Order: sequence, then C-alpha cells, then structure tokens
Amino acid sequence: MPDANRTTAIVRNATSADLPRLGRLGAQLVEAHHDFDKLRFLPTRNRTPADYAAFMVGQLEDPNVILFVADDHGDVIGYSYAAVEGYDYMSLRGPAGVLHDIVVDRQYRRRGVGRLLLAETLTALAKRGAPRVVLETAERNDMAQQLFASMGFRRTMVEMTRELNDEMR
Repeated sequence: MPDANRTTAIVRNATSADLPRLGRLGAQLVEAHHDFDKLRFLPTRNRTPADYAAFMVGQLEDPNVILFVADDHGDVIGYSYAAVEGYDYMSLRGPAGVLHDIVVDRQYRRRGVGRLLLAETLTALAKRGAPRVVLETAERNDMAQQLFASMGFRRTMVEMTRELNDEMR
C-alpha cells in the first residue's frame, strides 16, 4: 500500500488542457502572497484564475519557458514555471534559469510534490544549458525556503518594500 504522505504524481509538460487548473493554482499563489503582505502583493479577484490561465497561454508557446505540472491520476496538483534567460543588468546577473513559480495545491503539500517538480525543473534547465538557477521567494514563505535550501539554493538577495504614503520617519 502506498504511503499516504508521499506523492504518486508524475511530472509532465503542461498542455493547454491544464490551463483551467493552472489558473486555480495561480490564484492560490496570489492569495498566499497577499496573505503574507497585503500591501506588497496583489489580492485575488473573481477573475484571478481566468486571468492567470490567460497569462499562461503565452508561456506555453514560449520556447524558452519550462512549464511542468504534477499530475496525480489525471488531477493537476501542482506546477513549476521557469525560463532560460540571458543577461539581465537590472538583476546584475548573467545567463540563468529563472524559477518564476512553483506551486502545490494546499491539500497535497508535505508529500514531496514540490521537491519532485523542483528536481525535474532543475534537470530541464541544466539540459537547456542554464549555468545556474535563481528564484525569489516571499520573506514569510518558510516552507518554500526550506525546500530550496534543502535542494542546494543559497540566499543572494533581499527585497525590501516601503509604502510611499507612509510619513517619513
């Protein structure tokens, strides 16, 4: 009998048929970040799943993008979204794989789904010649930071935010 705490999901390339589920997972990502910091991150709206899915349509067509889903017996329970990018002088970095998103449905967390998606994404970026992978994670997202650290990521940048309507102190 399989361990209920481990995933049976497989990682595969996302398809257009996955877009509705990607939209719902993207809305979970937006909601979680907004819960971390309501001033910094966008709130969800009724249209967030559809808008996120519409954004992903263009990503599916981009040859530099890697978009994987974790498929558990036909149910998309997570995804990873990364791209191979060239020099970025705004970020002061050379060519790299950039991990934009990794999301696992709330009810499937702590079962190895994120680790599986991340491992497959790192392999795919390496195959495409990325010399390194960079990512950003919310300051309060301890679960993600623990996963990334366990997979060999190190801290290199800190984002800081200040609302301009605050009085100068």
